Amino acid sequence: MDPVIVVGAGPVGLCLALSLARRGVPVIVLDESAGQDDTRPARTAVLRQDTAAFVGRLGCAETLESAGTRWTAWRTVRRRRLLERVTFAPRIPDDASPAALASPVHLPQHSLTSALRTVLAGEELARIVTGSRLAELEQDEHGIGAHTRGSNGTWWRGSYLVGCDGPRSTVRKLLGIRFPGRTAVERHAVAALRAELPWPGEALLHRSPARPGGGPGGPALEVSARPLPDGVWRLDWLLPPGRDLVTPDALVTRIRDSLAGWAAEAGGEGGRGADRPVPPYELLDTGVHTVHHRLARDWRQGRAFLAGDAAHLLGALGTQGLDEGLRDAENLAWKLALAWHQGASETLLDSYQAERRGAVAARLRAADQALPLLRDGGAVRWRTVLPGAARGQSALLTDGHLGRGPLGAPPAHPRSPLAPAAGQAGTVAVGTRPGSPVCDVPVTAGDGSPVRLRDRLGHGLLVVLVAPGTGVWDRRHWRSAGLMPQLAGAVEALPMSAEILVTEAYPGAAAHTVLVVRPDGHLVTALAGVRPAELSACADAVRGGGAYGRERAAGEAGAGAGEAVDTGPAVDPVGAPVLHSEGD
Repeated sequence: MDPVIVVGAGPVGLCLALSLARRGVPVIVLDESAGQDDTRPARTAVLRQDTAAFVGRLGCAETLESAGTRWTAWRTVRRRRLLERVTFAPRIPDDASPAALASPVHLPQHSLTSALRTVLAGEELARIVTGSRLAELEQDEHGIGAHTRGSNGTWWRGSYLVGCDGPRSTVRKLLGIRFPGRTAVERHAVAALRAELPWPGEALLHRSPARPGGGPGGPALEVSARPLPDGVWRLDWLLPPGRDLVTPDALVTRIRDSLAGWAAEAGGEGGRGADRPVPPYELLDTGVHTVHHRLARDWRQGRAFLAGDAAHLLGALGTQGLDEGLRDAENLAWKLALAWHQGASETLLDSYQAERRGAVAARLRAADQALPLLRDGGAVRWRTVLPGAARGQSALLTDGHLGRGPLGAPPAHPRSPLAPAAGQAGTVAVGTRPGSPVCDVPVTAGDGSPVRLRDRLGHGLLVVLVAPGTGVWDRRHWRSAGLMPQLAGAVEALPMSAEILVTEAYPGAAAHTVLVVRPDGHLVTALAGVRPAELSACADAVRGGGAYGRERAAGEAGAGAGEAVDTGPAVDPVGAPVLHSEGD
């Protein structure tokens, strides 16, 4: 069978290619560039717990630790008052209770891209072809062809093709897919600098900071400071609406005012204006980051798919477009791998758009509803506009930055076309709802080794038996203990590959509960005991089998279409910001 073609060699395209190669699927990555990424310290990536774990499983865990920083805390300040300080867990706990909030990983995007390229270069089934600019697409019922121009111009034949080629996606344009939404939702002046700030290792969101005088920098509406390794910080200043040019002098004024103000407040000094001393700093990089909100009408056309910034643009109020792009890659990879190896129903392939487009549409809708309240001072009651946001504006912004609530939490797929039929016999409720990401509890793997549940994601189904007391089992013989022989027989008969894991406890689960987990970490169902028929029905649903799945796919394909984001002309983003929002 022909390889899968991935167009675009940013983090999303590289992660998708790696995921496919690890599943035994040959991949061709068409890279328009020469294979060299610009070193831009001010262009960084913030990975939440689930996406950082995904990148780590692909072989970049060492880069995340060496090139990235995990914050010790997050501070939300308004003027001079500390509103909230969130302390992050130093590591994931070793018990089955829900983990304390883990810090995001903050690293330069060029470091992430370089690490992914290095890992992909070691995969026998993957090949990156640089200097390949896509010009034409042709597809039929058996495959898809891509014609490239440039130093490696030729016709490529693939089984499927995924456009991960950014906000100005050639794949999207060749497919004729509209990309409506809003242009320049937010603009930020950005600087990367080396300095000593008053809260080492802690990130800051400072709203309405005090600023002496007027000066060329304009009023400071909001500024964030997020640490990077080696004493480097990325600072972002929210700019007033409009397209006023951010001059070098204005940006330096913002830097000096922010550093001087923070140093004075930390030291309890009362100096004002020019009397405030500016701490020493080394300016490394600057830019202007413009945020657009857009959502492609379709994410699949036949054998062609869109992912990452080619499919969606977001980034206001602390949301992270790269996070969503990596979730696209993780969702699509196991489905394409299953299709490549075993063939796929339309339900399985359509479920990518139903799940991921719906999730991103919900994120954009939440941001669009919150923006007038946070940026325009709207007087509409919080509770009626955005449920769960009654704690206030600053709390909602904190949630967006930290990956909590409607602006940031990992998405769930409760109405997925791949869900088992409602009312299935033997199902029980646990602490995780079906369609939601599972808790990362400690488990025992098939070889008897202790691991964490999410470390085993990425291949087939996970079938997790909740068995208190397994810690005292002889690990050499644990497969012959208790319910394991019966469970092993049921799993071997499933219509797709699966791995058995055992855990001492899972939130809300009784002893002998069996959890069925998708390759991307979403819970399929929880069963009371070993039920071979129901296990088989779950596996069949996950691979898109049965009339039920086809009916659900038809109903879900347009669900959460995000009409709230279709508020602007269907044109590409205007202008070319120095720092793009793309994560592909």
